[in-house]
Amino acid sequence: MQRMPAAMLRPLFVATVLVGSFLLFLIQPMFARMVMPRLGGSSSVWNVAMLFYQAVLLGGYLYAHALQRLALRQQIALHLTLFLAAGLTLPVAAATWLPDPGTTPPALWLLALLAVSIGPVFLIVSAQAPLMQAWFAHSDDSSADAPFFLYAASNTGSLAALVAYPLLIEPGTRLAVQGWAWSAGFVVLFLLVALAGRAALQRPAALVAARGGAVTGRQRMRWTLLALVPSGLLLSTTSHLTTDIMAMPLLWVIPLAVYLLSFIIAFGGGGVRATRIAVGAAPPLLLLLGSLAFVTASAAVIFYTVSGVVLLFVVALALHGTLAAERPDVGNLTEYYLWISVGGALGGLFCALVAPLVFDWGYEHPLLLVAAALLLPARPVAAWADRLWTWRGGAAIRWLLPPLALAASLAGASWLGSQTDASLAAMVFIMALAVVSIGRPPWFAWAFLMLMMTLGGWKQLDPAAAPVDRTRSFFGIYTVRDSQARQVRELQHGTTLHGVQSLAAGKATRPTSYYAPGSGVGRVFSAAPRLFAAPARMAFVGLGSGTLACYARPGQRWTAFELDPAMVGIARDRHLFTYVERCAPGLRIVVGDARLMLAREAVGSVDMLAVDAFSSDAIPLHLMTTEAFRVYARVLAPDGVLLVHISNRYLDLEPVVAAIARAEGWTARVRRHQPGPVAAPGEADTRSIWIALTRSPARMEQVIAATGDAPADWQALRDSRGAQPWTDDFASILPAFKSPFR
Repeated sequence: MQRMPAAMLRPLFVATVLVGSFLLFLIQPMFARMVMPRLGGSSSVWNVAMLFYQAVLLGGYLYAHALQRLALRQQIALHLTLFLAAGLTLPVAAATWLPDPGTTPPALWLLALLAVSIGPVFLIVSAQAPLMQAWFAHSDDSSADAPFFLYAASNTGSLAALVAYPLLIEPGTRLAVQGWAWSAGFVVLFLLVALAGRAALQRPAALVAARGGAVTGRQRMRWTLLALVPSGLLLSTTSHLTTDIMAMPLLWVIPLAVYLLSFIIAFGGGGVRATRIAVGAAPPLLLLLGSLAFVTASAAVIFYTVSGVVLLFVVALALHGTLAAERPDVGNLTEYYLWISVGGALGGLFCALVAPLVFDWGYEHPLLLVAAALLLPARPVAAWADRLWTWRGGAAIRWLLPPLALAASLAGASWLGSQTDASLAAMVFIMALAVVSIGRPPWFAWAFLMLMMTLGGWKQLDPAAAPVDRTRSFFGIYTVRDSQARQVRELQHGTTLHGVQSLAAGKATRPTSYYAPGSGVGRVFSAAPRLFAAPARMAFVGLGSGTLACYARPGQRWTAFELDPAMVGIARDRHLFTYVERCAPGLRIVVGDARLMLAREAVGSVDMLAVDAFSSDAIPLHLMTTEAFRVYARVLAPDGVLLVHISNRYLDLEPVVAAIARAEGWTARVRRHQPGPVAAPGEADTRSIWIALTRSPARMEQVIAATGDAPADWQALRDSRGAQPWTDDFASILPAFKSPFR
């Protein structure tokens, strides 16, 4: 057997690792997109999927580590055999034989779906990075650090997949084609792995015996923690980003791409210098940006999102660079990667499963930032700062700093909003304590925590300032607050309003917010008695606080479709909201994904259907596709009316609905409601955009006439003739993003 030239060895292993990592990270957003029509568009879908990917990645690394007990020839034979066995599950597709969630907890159901659909291929591909490095170490021209360049190559392939999917693959190909293309890539990877194994067998096992010293328990713990914190920050940052915009691959992959970029730089040629810069920049960025972790402001959500991504990158690079600097010799290579994977999986477990069960708010994010502050190997900012800790009075600083920071934080929080100058002075004092503590992790982390607590943390924990109610479920965090000045009670999901009820006398049943009497849905729902003979069959998707139920009239039959049981509890709790109790006590509530539940309803069983199923400002994409509109058409009576809410801070959905209406033969009109500048006490009408759709122009004229509006109040939709209707198989939100200059 002719031996492969040394010059071809590195390119072969680089190609194998690149292809494997590209496939590994391509399947993540691709498959999550595939399961949306079955589970919905919550950011939690991606977080649970990420937990699965990290857990299976851990399994792949454990498998690669265990293979090292075998002779190289046995490793190659076993790995290629399992490769072929995993290939029997192709092409990539969501398993249709697994029943829909039903009463099964959504997180467990999604984990099961991922396991049976892509578990085998994901496991076998995930082993490529550590396994190829171990095989490469058999080369007689390897040096002690040679295999580690393949880790940077692995992360480069991963990042390429994450960039390519939302920008090139998703907008240009259908899901079914993507599944077959990925399967073809799996075959290519099998051939590359076989060639790499053959090349490794042809070369002397120069480094196999060089096992190096034993790995200590302290090292394992440190590797785990250095991987755990960035992994957790990845998911907590992703949750914020996708909660307020949309749960879809373009936005899922931004934090993940930044996270992988930190790995690439840390393990690349300039990793030492980049790590030094990141370690130096991380403490001030934590103080400037991380201290805002408890601050919530819907008007500045873009700023917080961008700052969160920047902070994630710098902290991840600092910790991953530290991890790279502490890598062992080649003999302990697979164990090293195994513990990195353990840390990644634990970070995912904490954010995806533990935090939603333990916390009623996103406390995991500030906790992870404090953990990062404890792990950063930062140096003192200057020699004078270091001398403060080493002179004879240094012991006093160690004892005095924690209570001083605590006292200043409590004082600053109590003054915040009333004595701005005093509060600002307290924050400057705490920041000064934090700056002189850089290089002393416990004290720096404490001062940093106190700064976060000053900027919203104490208020978050203060029983007197607590909301009326807060509920956290798999699908999000719901907060109910009272505004005494406006005399209203508000329901918020993330930073977005999801319902308002008046606390003013005599106005408790008046619809408000996006559903006010002047809104499109308010005008059409009020006209139902003039459009349909009794009993009119009314339905809406997205229960919220139950506001729409107050358009119910005697003799009508009302149904609400709601994905989250927690939301049903909020709407039915008379101590929180009374819309349902007062206006429609007989409201039928169907729990489950609206599209799946509507598909089970009888044909033509609804006269009016309103679709308003946003999670915060995030849109369940599967409810805005052509297939979804066909489900709505199926359940509507021939003269039925469909109403779709498209108010959104970031996306212009009017052309999307226009393209679907054009393709499916709907007549569509849009009503933009802008309430007056002065509102009476207890009234909280908000700007809204609702689209009405009917099967014929004549029926649309009847609907507008029944509302009493002028025809000009209901305008034709803006339609870009080049726009493609969204489908389950093909959708891209890139064209829908609003221009920041418009």
